[in-house]
Amino acid sequence: MERRTADLFGVVSVPREAVENGAAGPAPEETVVEPSWDIDVRSYETTDRVRFYVEQFGGRARGRISDRLSEGTRYEAMIRSRLRAGGLPEDMYYLALVESGFNPHAYSRAAAVGMWQFMTATARGMGLRVDWWVDERRDPVRSTEAAVRFLKGLNEQFGSMYLAAAAYNGGPGRIARGLSRYEEDLEGVEGDDMFFALADKKYLKNETREYVPQLIAVALVAKEADRYGLRIEERPVFEYDSVRVGPLVPLAAVAKASGAPVAKIVELNSHLLRGLTPPRTTSTVRIPIGARERFDSAFATLPPEATKGARVITTKTAATWATLARAEGISAKALSGFNPKTKASPKTGLVAAGTQLLVPTPAAVGAALSVPDPSIERYGSSARGHVVRKGENLSVIAKRHGTTPAAIMRLNRMSKPLIFPGQELRVR
Repeated sequence: MERRTADLFGVVSVPREAVENGAAGPAPEETVVEPSWDIDVRSYETTDRVRFYVEQFGGRARGRISDRLSEGTRYEAMIRSRLRAGGLPEDMYYLALVESGFNPHAYSRAAAVGMWQFMTATARGMGLRVDWWVDERRDPVRSTEAAVRFLKGLNEQFGSMYLAAAAYNGGPGRIARGLSRYEEDLEGVEGDDMFFALADKKYLKNETREYVPQLIAVALVAKEADRYGLRIEERPVFEYDSVRVGPLVPLAAVAKASGAPVAKIVELNSHLLRGLTPPRTTSTVRIPIGARERFDSAFATLPPEATKGARVITTKTAATWATLARAEGISAKALSGFNPKTKASPKTGLVAAGTQLLVPTPAAVGAALSVPDPSIERYGSSARGHVVRKGENLSVIAKRHGTTPAAIMRLNRMSKPLIFPGQELRVR
């Protein structure tokens, strides 16, 4: 049997017997552990764009990259295990740094959200819940599982992890169109070389062209942190127990029953947007490790009013948001925010009599996130493209656009008739 003496940054194995007998070889200070990667970084580390980013990350951006890598230690074990289970290289972990700096609440100008920067349509296509109550793009675990599914599909489509990464950033439709447009120029180019050959054509958007070099550069400097002067600090690991609770339970009540600060419960349940669980069904909520043993009994002793985070009222007379909110002890912004489909009259500023409103408790409001509407981006099609909806196959899409499955496969450089919801296909 062997005993490992180094982690994922490079494993050196020494016979256990030798260690126990003090015959493990050179003193530790003389042992050189070479880093290793399961994505190909060495073949491209001398390219101009990779060298540029290595110099940046080990130079003026050193502090920012160190902070992001430190934040990543919270999620690294989880992300690597899911990549491994999905049959993908574990070092695609660094893609989340390039995307968001491991920030579950990252929000882009294009309305991409979360650690893995999903658009709404793609997220839903990958099985994530995105609505007014819940946005699983902000859930580190669920979004990682979706990212693995998405990357796996892209890798199978393009036959290259780096083309898959480029498609993740710029859309599979654009990558497929580029490969078709420059098919003759790219003849004889294979594997990951295909990305760099396509990038040289200046066809890709600048962000996508720079995306893979950044991924490679981050992987290089992260595993040779001392060489580049990076300080990677270990952060508390993202871990939790889970319990089931009913609808409209405020996170403040979950915190009380688990003996944890409300901020900790909000952090563990970053996908719950409104400071309470959704209506109409039970929900799984996360609590700190070790709190589950006390939770049920502690939750049962809470007064009923503490376990209900919202109630429905019907307005008796026309009134402003401010008047209605004042009577409930919350702000007008909070009350109107919990009723996004209800609009006051543009002329009078009054909410009509007989209007049903959802009124949150102050505890729920205090734990709610201030976030943009998760439903901004939706499925759609254009004259030349189609975004795959759940339940569609190539035959259905081809019939809708007056073409054939074989033609769509050729246009999108598909070796297999494999499609997935949220994927953009070129159809003309």
